[in-house]
Amino acid sequence: MPLARGLSLPAAAAATAALLALLSVVAVDPARAACDNTASARSCWGDYDISTDYYSTVPDTGVTRTYYLSLDNVTMAPDGYSRYVMAFNSSIPGPTITADWGDTVEVIVTNNLAENGTSLHFHGLRQNYTNAQDGVPGVTQCPIVPGGTYKYTWRATQYGTTWYHSHFSLQFGNGAFGAIVINGPTTANYDYDLGPITIGDWAHKDAFYLFSINTGAPPSADNGLINGTNMYDGSGSYFTTTVESGYRYKLRIINSGVYAHMKFMIDGHTLEVVAADLVPVTPYNASYIDIGLGQRYDVIVTMNQTADNYWIRAIPQVTCTNNNNYANIKGILRYSTASNTSADPTSSAYTYTDACADETMSLTPYVSKVVGSTSTASGTLPVSFSPGTGGTVQHWKMNGTNMVVDWADPSLEMIQAKNSSYPSSFNVVSINGTSDDWAYFVITSSNAVDHPMHIHGHDFWVLARGTGSFSGKLSTYSGTNPPRRDVVMLPASGYLVVAFPIDNPGAWLIHCHIAFHVSEGLSLQFVERYSDIAANTAAVGVDSQWNSTCSAWSDYISGVTIDQDDSGI
Repeated sequence: MPLARGLSLPAAAAATAALLALLSVVAVDPARAACDNTASARSCWGDYDISTDYYSTVPDTGVTRTYYLSLDNVTMAPDGYSRYVMAFNSSIPGPTITADWGDTVEVIVTNNLAENGTSLHFHGLRQNYTNAQDGVPGVTQCPIVPGGTYKYTWRATQYGTTWYHSHFSLQFGNGAFGAIVINGPTTANYDYDLGPITIGDWAHKDAFYLFSINTGAPPSADNGLINGTNMYDGSGSYFTTTVESGYRYKLRIINSGVYAHMKFMIDGHTLEVVAADLVPVTPYNASYIDIGLGQRYDVIVTMNQTADNYWIRAIPQVTCTNNNNYANIKGILRYSTASNTSADPTSSAYTYTDACADETMSLTPYVSKVVGSTSTASGTLPVSFSPGTGGTVQHWKMNGTNMVVDWADPSLEMIQAKNSSYPSSFNVVSINGTSDDWAYFVITSSNAVDHPMHIHGHDFWVLARGTGSFSGKLSTYSGTNPPRRDVVMLPASGYLVVAFPIDNPGAWLIHCHIAFHVSEGLSLQFVERYSDIAANTAAVGVDSQWNSTCSAWSDYISGVTIDQDDSGI
């Protein structure tokens, strides 16, 4: 049974005992039992491997990993410029949550903010039958009050790279995010795992202030960060990592930004893409990758260049992003045997075309799946907007509605009360059926803006993507192993055709991951299999802690004035 680095001896003993107990009752194929995850066999994972269908099969490790996070008001200077931030454990990014495929993970969050409520969303985790752990205030929970604590518990049914962030309004734009690594098999071999690398734009002003003055395109960021650091105006420092010649390294790239669509590259080196979001893919090579907000890529890099120093680059695409320092968001990759291991690189970037492109249609999931043909939910979900006038903030709409939640009365609480008369501002699309049924939707946009669309509780199965008007019929679309991921780019003046199985009861958000756009209402929620949830909300994670969090929020707002000036998510 593979174990993540840092596993304690008692936990290792417990995991070993669990495995021995399993072996005593289950006949294990000797060839697979010997399948150790090593540098020459990364497709292996104990009794499982890269071909295991992770949608239906999950290792039972018997291991629970516990993390403690506190969201703090602190002053930091990630790029040398000092400003007020919101950060988990006073760090940007926050501590990395690490687990093995099949582990149970507990994350105990304490809200140390002076005034704001908060929540924690585990981006891309499907939360199978644990909708109450999805961390969306006003949808799946009430906010955690200042001084309050909440324990999230979920199972690592997927593996790969993702991240966590506050889903309370714009808090993650102020630094409230961190990486998640779930160890598992890989579609290509490598020697060492360099771990997560977060990239994203970074402003020198508070995200809530920038929202309050936004009457058009999102405001231009001042800079960008790679793993929480960069240079600005002669101050700060570059993220730096050191490698050995001749070895292959796995890097886990996460776009944790607020607005910037990025191109990621390492000068002179080839990226071998092995996973997108939490979906292993057939490997392919690229000089650089396009990575939208919220997207993640696992790549393997062979260190086969002259031993020297090379720039790592995260380049905002000016076609769809404003950034005042777009050419200087950089880190350094150093070969240990370089003649000067303290000098800045002199390497050159790859030539590229500036564009808000998407890798999605180049992806072939390694575990092949077929889209179901039985649909009980379908339709078109248009995206539109109303410009701000007279100094007012603009508003985005999805399916004709500008979404605004009620922090004190989340959708899941209404379902618990067997009340399906949702306020129109909740922007609910009901989906009914069984786990054998499917939902098909066309998401359209007539405006010249690209949107990274993210779905909770599912992967998108991407059937088509293009510019112009969608003229096809949903009934003609099916798919044998189409790309799957949880964030896909809706092209400017274009469309997406997506599908997903109706196999995860809950209230699931779908939204643009440009922080300002979701704050301006660009989202809706699928209430999936209402009757199944209402019959037993405990089955999706509603418990006494969940209910007491709503009671605590009601008590809190009875004594203070809450000014919710955006969608709330």
